[in-house]
Parts: sequence; C-alpha cells; structure tokens
Amino acid sequence: MTSTSTSPSTSTAPPALKPAHKEDSVLRIALNLTAACLISGLFIAGTYFLTHDTAVQKEAELQALTLKSMVTEADSYKNVAGKSDWYVASKAGKIIAYIVPAESKGYGGAIKMLVTVTPDGVVKNFNILDSKETPGLGDKASKPQFSGQLLGKSAEHLIVTKDPSDKDDIMAISGATITSRAVTLGVKNAVAEVAQFVKEGGS
Repeated sequence: MTSTSTSPSTSTAPPALKPAHKEDSVLRIALNLTAACLISGLFIAGTYFLTHDTAVQKEAELQALTLKSMVTEADSYKNVAGKSDWYVASKAGKIIAYIVPAESKGYGGAIKMLVTVTPDGVVKNFNILDSKETPGLGDKASKPQFSGQLLGKSAEHLIVTKDPSDKDDIMAISGATITSRAVTLGVKNAVAEVAQFVKEGGS
C-alpha cells in the first residue's frame, strides 16, 4: 500500500508598508508652525500699520482735551523743555499757568494728580487721575466741597486743619484726614516746584 504525502501549501505575504520617517513628520510640523507664525506676524503688522496713525491721533486729541479742561481760557499748550509731562498754557503769547503732574501717598496708596499753577504760585485747578482711597470717604477728595478749597490758594495756606473757624487753610474731609493731607501735600509740592522753576528763569 503506497502512502501519498502532501506538501504544505505556501502563500505569498503582502508587502510590508514602509513606516513614515520621523524626520519627515517633525519637518512637516516645523513647516506648519513657521507658516502659522508668518501669517500671524503679517496680520499683526498689517493691523498695526492700519491702526497706528489713528491711535496716535486719538491720543493727541485726548491730551489736548485734558489740557484744555485744566486751563480753559488758554489758546496754546506746549511741553516744557527738560520737564517730563509738564506743559505751559498761554493766552495771546502770555503764560497764564503751568500744568504739572503730582503724586502723594494716601490711605490706600499713591494718589496721582494733575495740577495747574499760575506763574505767581497760586493753585488754579487740579484733577485726581488715579486713587485707591476708601469709597465714600477718601474719594470725596475729588468733590468740589473739598477740592474747591484748594483753588486760589498759595503754598502757605495749603495746610490741612480740623478747625472749622480756620477759613484760610484746608478743612479736612471728615473721616479721611490722611487722604485730605495727601492730596493737599501733592498740590503743595506742585506749587513749590513751579515756584522754583519760575524763580530759576524757566518758561
């Protein structure tokens, strides 16, 4: 009896897929990021180019309005040479006031102001630009009942008092003496700076 042997069948495996090179993947990501940054940069540059002049113009207009509000009768406002953020206000060619920044430490921190002082050292106007004083107390420093007392005052009367009979000096805000003194001191220092500037022949 003859036995027949059967040989096992052989099959051809499909060709293996070639894995993507890691270097190619990293390069593709880098190129995408570069393209995104380039597009973003062009967009920002374009936006800046289109809006820069408008922003500068608006800032100049705001500055002019601020100066005008400090000395309404002036017809000219110019930077003071050598003085940061100082301005001289004139009318018909005559200096009528200096507009200068001032800062003093109040109850809640720094109180920043803009003060208008005449050439003979009298407070013409002032405006509190930034303050963190207690609402309902220290923030009353910007109200006419307090701020109005400082107008027309020279340095010798920029002193805070609690005596109601003292009509020459500055009556403190009830419950906010520290703020009252801080604002008054800031304005007084501005007056002193202008007086010194004028004395030294500044204009």
